[in-house]
Amino acid sequence: MKKYSIRKYQSNDFSLWNEFVAQAKNATFLFHRDFIEYHQDRFEDFSLLIFDESQNLVAVLPANVVDTTVFSHQGLTYGGIVTNETTKLADFITITKAILVFLKSQKIEKLQFKEIPSIYCQKPADELQYLLFLMQGNLVRRDVLSVLDLKTNFTFSRDRKNGIKRGIKSNLVVKESNFASFWNEILIPNLAEKHQTKPVHSLEEIQFLHSKFPKNIRQFNVYQNDKIVAGTTIFETNLVAHSQYISGNSDKNELGSLDFLHDYLISNVFKDKKYFDFGISNENQGKNINEGLLYWKESFGARTITQDFYEVEIQNHTFLDTVLL
Repeated sequence: MKKYSIRKYQSNDFSLWNEFVAQAKNATFLFHRDFIEYHQDRFEDFSLLIFDESQNLVAVLPANVVDTTVFSHQGLTYGGIVTNETTKLADFITITKAILVFLKSQKIEKLQFKEIPSIYCQKPADELQYLLFLMQGNLVRRDVLSVLDLKTNFTFSRDRKNGIKRGIKSNLVVKESNFASFWNEILIPNLAEKHQTKPVHSLEEIQFLHSKFPKNIRQFNVYQNDKIVAGTTIFETNLVAHSQYISGNSDKNELGSLDFLHDYLISNVFKDKKYFDFGISNENQGKNINEGLLYWKESFGARTITQDFYEVEIQNHTFLDTVLL
């Protein structure tokens, strides 16, 4: 059986970490240290690097810690054990056990995984799901994402087609533009009025992240007579275009602004991607769904995939000892 050594991430690992993530089979730009660390004041980092016997980096775990629980990672949309395409299942089992044994030595009692949806992986990467079953992981949350497979035949509903027509009649124009007008004039006021909340990212944070990842974080705004009326912030990865934020002014239904915008993105800007991810419509930790929001997404042809959140007792690493016969 192979042996692995593990240590916590340090600042001088910056380049090593990012080089590994760039060629991993189940990583996106969200796992780059610049993205993980933009909100480091909110989370106590507990990211791990895993090395083989020749001191080659073979896996990383983006993570933070709260008391005696490690999360993968609360500040990211998804997480997990990141590996390259050469890692086989038997190796992954040993790596996972090594991680849990290390966490036990650090007085950690539980590990929570926020799995990465399969659409974001470059190659098949369901090893962790199998091990969560073996370790009797407790499913603590399940979200549903509305995803449009752009490589299949899909059709927009009559409602969406009518909305697009209204957008054309309203002389709407879509431009890849700045974040400030969308944040200040559309997104922040809407979230404050409808949900009494703020965007997860402040304007300064999203502008900083855009400066670090200009090809991955993009802002598309809708204008009528040079006035912004709607917009969406896109997180773009190799296979997926994901609407991170979607919002329009009070006239969005009459103008058809959000329908017009997403038709433009799906049919033009991101037509060569494999998936368009409209994101979740969940509330109450996955237990409820905003039906109106879900209807809007599905009427573009999007359908459901799930994202699971599991909690594992560290002591359950012993269940991996007898898996391989």
